[in-house]
Amino acid sequence: MDMICSLTSSARSVDDGELGSMSWDIRTVNHRFLDVSVRLPDEYRSLESKVRARIMARLSRGKVDCTLRFQSAHTAAGQLHLNHDLVSRLSTLLKEINGILGSAQHVNALELLQWPGVIKPAEQDCDELAYLVLNLLERALDEVVVVRQREGEKLKEAVLQRCDGIDALMLEAKNILPEILVAHRDRVKAKIKELDLSLDTQRLEQEVALLAQKMDVDEELDRLAIHITEIRRVLKQGGAVGRRLDFLLQECNREANTLGAKSVSTKTTSISVDSKVLIEQIREQIQNVE
Repeated sequence: MDMICSLTSSARSVDDGELGSMSWDIRTVNHRFLDVSVRLPDEYRSLESKVRARIMARLSRGKVDCTLRFQSAHTAAGQLHLNHDLVSRLSTLLKEINGILGSAQHVNALELLQWPGVIKPAEQDCDELAYLVLNLLERALDEVVVVRQREGEKLKEAVLQRCDGIDALMLEAKNILPEILVAHRDRVKAKIKELDLSLDTQRLEQEVALLAQKMDVDEELDRLAIHITEIRRVLKQGGAVGRRLDFLLQECNREANTLGAKSVSTKTTSISVDSKVLIEQIREQIQNVE
């Protein structure tokens, strides 16, 4: 049995090693589909497809923001190298610009050092760094999954409590419907007597029978009970259940609306309204379920 997972989570994994300090920050929120946004330092752009593949293997829905930060140990220790080829090309371009402008444009050394790529860190083992980056990503994803499962179980309990509430309301409706029918028959008799009208017993019973037919919501109550049972089964089964639950709640709401439409009593009207409130609360909860 798979666990129910929330779509909301966050995690951070950090590694300080000989090659440098790196960290992954992952945040997930509600989204209809899986939408992955990856931010990587320029030197790790080549890993983006592998990063996305790892995320898609672990998560199936939600908006995922994933950021890698890395500081090389060589950079931190001041082990920097000058990119001689780039400096030479920049110098040539500067001379060409001066020839076009017809005047000497002076660039000092500090300005030149600030040009992207002029200063570069010492060469590092790319394969080893890639392994560390992806391994650290898996650690962060492990935490994301654990948090999503923990929050998902809380959502599951909240949904089950509201299912219990709907069951109780449906039982109440079944119990009071005969009482409502009897009370309505008595009111009709009292009104006839008050108006001093002549209405034979057979005609009265026919009117009461028609009213009972209009009030009959047994099918709606039975279907609603079936839907609630299915919601419990889906929750127990676990996994990616959000869309299935959303469909079931649409059906539940339809039956609750019909119950209200057929109501001839404030009691059943109140039950219908209370049921729809609980159904809407469940709908809000499952919007954050994977």
